[in-house]
Amino acid sequence: MHLDPKQTDAFQAVAESGNFERAAVKLNLTPSAVSQRVRALETAIGAALILRTRPCRTTPVGQRLLQYLRRAMLLKADLEAELLNSESGAITVSVALNADSLGTWFFPALAGLLVKEQLILELIVEDQDHTYELLETGMVAGCVSTVARPMRGCGAELLGTMRYRLMASASFRQRWLPKGLTRDAARRAPVVAYTRKDTLQSSFLLSRLGLPEGAYPCHYVPGIEAHFAAVRHGLGYAMVPEWLLAAAGAEKDPLVDLAPRHPTDVALYWHAWKVQSPRMEAMSSQIVAAARGILRR
Repeated sequence: MHLDPKQTDAFQAVAESGNFERAAVKLNLTPSAVSQRVRALETAIGAALILRTRPCRTTPVGQRLLQYLRRAMLLKADLEAELLNSESGAITVSVALNADSLGTWFFPALAGLLVKEQLILELIVEDQDHTYELLETGMVAGCVSTVARPMRGCGAELLGTMRYRLMASASFRQRWLPKGLTRDAARRAPVVAYTRKDTLQSSFLLSRLGLPEGAYPCHYVPGIEAHFAAVRHGLGYAMVPEWLLAAAGAEKDPLVDLAPRHPTDVALYWHAWKVQSPRMEAMSSQIVAAARGILRR
C-alpha cells in the first residue's frame, strides 16, 4: 500500500492535536485542505481514520496507522544517521507513565541516556491503570502500566513492584483516627488522591472496611510532590510509595503508618513496540534494568 506523505502528515497532525484547526496551523494549511487530505487517505485505505468529535479521536484503524507512522519516524531517523555515517539528531519519543514512577526512579535512571542519545521526551502522566490506553491508541511509543498482557505488536516486561504505605501525619491521626482506622472514623477522615482515576485509596478502603467510593471526604491533589505535601501537612491520609518515604527527611509532624500490616503492592510493566529504533531499544533496556534495580522483585 502506498501512503501519501502529505496525507499521512495531515492525519497525524489531526490525531495528535485533536482538531483540524490546530493541525492546519501546524502544517501551514487551511482546515479545509487538511480535511481533504485526511478524506483522501481514508478513501485510499478504505476505512475511517478520524472520528469528527470534539476533540477528534482516532478509530481502531486510525490507531494502528498512528502507531505505524510514529514507529516509522523513529526508525527512519536512526537509519538516515547510520547510512550518512553521521551523528544522530535529536528525536522525540512519547512515553506514558504514572506520577509515582516519574517522581521516584524514572529520571535518576534515564537522565544520562536521554542526554547521550539525544532523546527529546514527551511525557504523558496518567494513572498507571490508564497508561495502556495511550499506547493502544498510538499516542505513545511506550508506557509503564499495571496491565500485564502485551498488545499486538508490543512486548511487556515486568519492572517490579512498587509498595505503598497508608500514611498520615501524627497530628492528623490524633485528630481524625484516635482509635485507629475504624470504619466509622474512616467515614469522616479526609483522604488525599491524585485524581478521580486514582483508585489506590478507594480500593483499600473498599476491601478492608467495606467503604465504597464517595462514602468519605476526598481531596484531589495531582503531582507526587504536592500529593505528598498534602499528607505531610495533615490535609488527609493516602497511599505513599515506600521508596519516597525512605528518601524523605525528618518531619516536625512525623508520618505514621495507619496499616503497617497491610501494605499495597502494585506490579508495574514496561510496554513498548517489538520493532523499535536502536535508540528506543536502548531506552527500553535502560528503563527495565533501572526499574528492576529499584523496585521490589
